[in-house]
This record gives sequence, structure tokens and C-alpha cells, in this order.
Amino acid sequence: MARKKQYNEDEVVEKAMRLFWKNGYETTSMQMLEKEMGINKFSIYSSFGNKHGLFLESIKCYKEKTKSLFENLRKNTNGVEDIKQFFYDSVAINQQEGNHKGCLVTNTYNEFADHDDLMIKEQMTVFMDTLKEIFIEKLSMDASKDEATVLKQANYLVLAKHGLAAATRVNNQQEIEDYLEMIFKNI
Repeated sequence: MARKKQYNEDEVVEKAMRLFWKNGYETTSMQMLEKEMGINKFSIYSSFGNKHGLFLESIKCYKEKTKSLFENLRKNTNGVEDIKQFFYDSVAINQQEGNHKGCLVTNTYNEFADHDDLMIKEQMTVFMDTLKEIFIEKLSMDASKDEATVLKQANYLVLAKHGLAAATRVNNQQEIEDYLEMIFKNI
């Protein structure tokens, strides 16, 4: 008879997510995960297969936590102003208690840029393609913009979002606000 789990999977995945968010994948050891999650390696392997499987679950957890940001961006109808608010809301998430600076997805995107890990790259690609798709929808609300301009601006905003994620790790609030204002002067 299988033993009943003595922990809540969602809670331990969230703890792992925060640890990966803070340290990155490579730097996070199994010992660190055991300590942070409050469960042993056997339980980690039993529930998630390995560190990689746990990391994939952590990315899903992060996406779920940021889902409302994307939903708000998608449902609002103010075009570029919606994108700007999304950027400000993204910064605000980093300032919440218990959250780490930067964006787990951007941090992972950077960490795995030279890896051949197709599962992680697929997760990152889906996330970034979804973001770009929403930016294109919002930018297209301005009838004065042709398709080529919309695409260039969407690419610019995706790169600016990566830059913002990096900036929140090291820059102060005023520098971040100045950066945001300059981004949207160019749109």
C-alpha cells in the first residue's frame, strides 16, 4: 500500500519556485530544496521525478501566479496604456513580501540560453510568444500603425520587458520608473 503524502504538493512547489527564483536552477541544490520545502529527497523524487521535474512544476506555479497580470492585460481595451500598466504591475509583483526581484521566466530564459533543454525552452517560448501576441493585439488598436510598425514595437516591448526584469534586480525605484517612462515615449 502506498504511503500517504505528509505534505501539500502545491505548497512545496511554491517554496521550490521561490528558491529557484532567488538562486536560479543550477545554483539551487537538492539539499537547499529539501531544507526549503521541508521534505526529503525521496519525496521530491517520488512526486516530481527529479530536480528538473520540480523546476518545470515551479515554472507552471509561477505562470499561475502571474496569470492575472496577463488576463488584465488581455481584457482591457486601452491599447498602449494597458501595456504600460502591465509593466508597472510586473514591477509591483517584485515588491510584494516574499517575492524576489526579477522575473523567474526571464531569469530562466537567460540561464538556459545556451542549454539544449527542449522542455525548458518550450516553456519559455510559449510564455514569450503569448506576451508578444498580446502586445501585438494592444498595439494594433491604434489604426495609425501599420503591421510592420506593430511588429517592431512588439519586439521592442518584449526586449524591454526582459530589460525591466533585469533592472528590478539591481536598480532603485526611481531608475525603474524613469526606464518605464522612456520605454513608452518610444511607442
